[in-house]
Amino acid sequence: MATKIRLQRGGHKGYAVYRIVVADSRAPRDGRFIEKLGTYNPNTAPSTIDLNFERALYWVEVGAQPTDTVHSILSHEGVYLMKHLRGGIKKGAFDEAEAQKRFDAWKEAKEKGLDKVRTEAAKKKKAAYDKELEAEKAINEAIAKKVSEKKAAAAAAAAEAEAPAEETEAPAEA
Repeated sequence: MATKIRLQRGGHKGYAVYRIVVADSRAPRDGRFIEKLGTYNPNTAPSTIDLNFERALYWVEVGAQPTDTVHSILSHEGVYLMKHLRGGIKKGAFDEAEAQKRFDAWKEAKEKGLDKVRTEAAKKKKAAYDKELEAEKAINEAIAKKVSEKKAAAAAAAAEAEAPAEETEAPAEA
């Protein structure tokens, strides 16, 4: 039986969330599957991937063929690197401790890169928020200035209207 590692659609309209599953290659996309390996949510930034690493590595090693998207997800998570390192162990190029050390170094470098991207995104978001806030403050100050000018003009007009009225009333009384 030919097996595939593929995505199975879930979620709702406009918000797709996928399960990463191992299925018979003849089974429909959202049909029967052999095993669920994890989930993939492309709606978050960055995309959220929850993967059972050991089972995914097992299925890749026994020959399950991933779809293009799943292949990139597995590469992103390091499944193919670990498969490559295990091949080196089998050939005697290095031992298991060295393979794990190399994998951990790769994973740590990847996490540092992701953290850098996340912090830069947070800084950009904060800068955009601050810029928007400053623009809103400037608009509010302009509006407040116009309102105060209007009130001052209205008060001056009211004072002028009362002043001639008082002047005309004063001579009439005398």
